[in-house]
Amino acid sequence: MGVRMASVAKKASSGDGPAAGPSTKGSSKDRAAAGPSTKGSSKGRAAAGPSTKGAPKDGAAVGLSTKVYEKELRRLQVELVKLQEWVRASGARVAVIFEGRDGAGKGGTISRITQYLNPRVVRVAALPAPSDRERSQWYFQRYVGQLPSAGEMVLFDRSWYNRAGVEYVMGFCTADEHRLFLQQCPIFERLLISSGIILIKYWFSVSDQEQERRFQLRLSDPLKQWKLSQMDLESRSRWVEYSRAKDIMFAHTDTRASPWFVVEADDKQRARLNCIAHLLSKVPYKDVLQTPIKLPPRQSDDGYVRPSRDAYTYVPDHCAVLGQG
Repeated sequence: MGVRMASVAKKASSGDGPAAGPSTKGSSKDRAAAGPSTKGSSKGRAAAGPSTKGAPKDGAAVGLSTKVYEKELRRLQVELVKLQEWVRASGARVAVIFEGRDGAGKGGTISRITQYLNPRVVRVAALPAPSDRERSQWYFQRYVGQLPSAGEMVLFDRSWYNRAGVEYVMGFCTADEHRLFLQQCPIFERLLISSGIILIKYWFSVSDQEQERRFQLRLSDPLKQWKLSQMDLESRSRWVEYSRAKDIMFAHTDTRASPWFVVEADDKQRARLNCIAHLLSKVPYKDVLQTPIKLPPRQSDDGYVRPSRDAYTYVPDHCAVLGQG
């Protein structure tokens, strides 16, 4: 036991592995509060592909070719459309939390999930800093309004776990507020689950070397410089503080009723595929896609005469000048 704890502590201090500290897995009461199982049906599990349980050993991961990655991503995105239609048809409520280091690839994964989905069914919740009014409220209050209604799936790009991470490390909350959050969060999540919400939590783990590489790329890319905020830069100088904050968070909120799933994210493509496949395996969706609808014939003109083009204001043809010397 002592050797295991020492190993975990060493990993936490040097990288971003599983949280240290005593296990706080929930009791049988926690499991009962979780309601019906959200394990995927055999059909759903088969659609998600081979099991991704457990992280590969160091050095065992093999880079994916672009062809393999794009083919598998396309297949998984088709399954996501099926998942979306099942959520809409069944009235299910799904909430997925994406947390992790800055630059770990959460946004890219969310973009691939939503790429072909209906934003009226699957929406992203990325809240700005709280207003003065929101700061005076119960901490979880502003997130309650973002929870899914029947037939919706919400992807939280950051969530109520801000209090356990950036707010705690940067001093935006008091020690008492942080302590209260750690006490209330497992209760809050059990209430969500017992009310019928399927809650799934992902932590994207990235090494300090890879995070630095991605930050350097952002600095030199005008299309990505906006992604690098002053808070991101501050997170580099407080790497160990964030590691300790994450360890404390896991120790209190990684319960059997609402576990954290860690996504190894140094390889962005692998992280995206692993996360999407796992997400599909955690929701018991079925293929409810409708059979192709026959396109009806176009209505006849019946004497309609289109007005002259001069009656409209058109967007200039910018492309006409492209390629000209």
